[in-house]
Amino acid sequence: MGLGSTRKTVLVTGAAGFVGSHLVDRLLAEGFEVVGLDNLMTGDLGNLATAMADPHFHFEIGDVRETLKVYAQVIFNFACPASPVHYQSDPYATLTTSVLGALRLVEHARLRRCRIVHASTSEVYGDPSEHPQHESYWGHVNPIGERACYDEGKRAAETVLRDAVRTHGADARIVRIFNTYGPRMAFNDGRVVSNFLMQVIEGKPITLYGTGEQTRSFCYVSDLVEGVVRAARADTLETPMNLGNPREFTMRGLARTVMDVAGREVELVFRPLPADDPKRRCPDISRARAQLGFDPVVPLEEGLRRTHANFTERLAVARPPERTQP
Repeated sequence: MGLGSTRKTVLVTGAAGFVGSHLVDRLLAEGFEVVGLDNLMTGDLGNLATAMADPHFHFEIGDVRETLKVYAQVIFNFACPASPVHYQSDPYATLTTSVLGALRLVEHARLRRCRIVHASTSEVYGDPSEHPQHESYWGHVNPIGERACYDEGKRAAETVLRDAVRTHGADARIVRIFNTYGPRMAFNDGRVVSNFLMQVIEGKPITLYGTGEQTRSFCYVSDLVEGVVRAARADTLETPMNLGNPREFTMRGLARTVMDVAGREVELVFRPLPADDPKRRCPDISRARAQLGFDPVVPLEEGLRRTHANFTERLAVARPPERTQP
């Protein structure tokens, strides 16, 4: 995916989403012609404010479940709701976006011989019995649970893409993305980082589930995008490939760090653990380290500081202070 004398065109589906928009900005900065596709089911055009000012960015409202009408040498498929609140609100749309989207991508790639970089997820591992999770682990997923529309949709999409590689020689690369955070996250997406930040900013208690000792790893968005771009650039790549930060934090520990960053103490309240919620989630990134030289560099505290600043800035615009009467 190196740049030559001719400007190459890339397509980013889910371009108006949190991660997709950061990827768009990175690709534009590197000199690509970028087409962004999004049906705006959960995407926000505000995320593309910088990109829209670039003459080499072209946005189209469209759906990855339909036949693609764009030619690009590389397609980055980030089209799917990725937070529990969003993907559970319309399970059918979530499942079909993953599965039909993968089928459309394969049809497109077979005709045009383009490269696909597909955003899968750590959710394919379910509530894992292996820790940390290596790509060889097959997962522990409830196929009929509330999270199945996303978990099984992503697993089926991987099947479609891997069969295309075996059967048609397609160049399809699968990256399994672990918890990612950073500026542009939706305030109400139900992810733990955005939940904790909003609760602290608003002076509300932080909600912990279960004992609060379940763990996650948190990768800052610029680190993740670096891994995705490296996965696209590699001449050959063994996939699927985990991308994430291998440092593990408990939910209690995250709550403490969020309060430290925000400079505000709030109460902790506990609720029952949601169904099928993983107890531990942490990537083994040895494959990404060996093949891509990938290793996240942004510490959690620094990433949270940047995200907190972005949240407070956006909230100031979204909720301007009321004017007092003279």
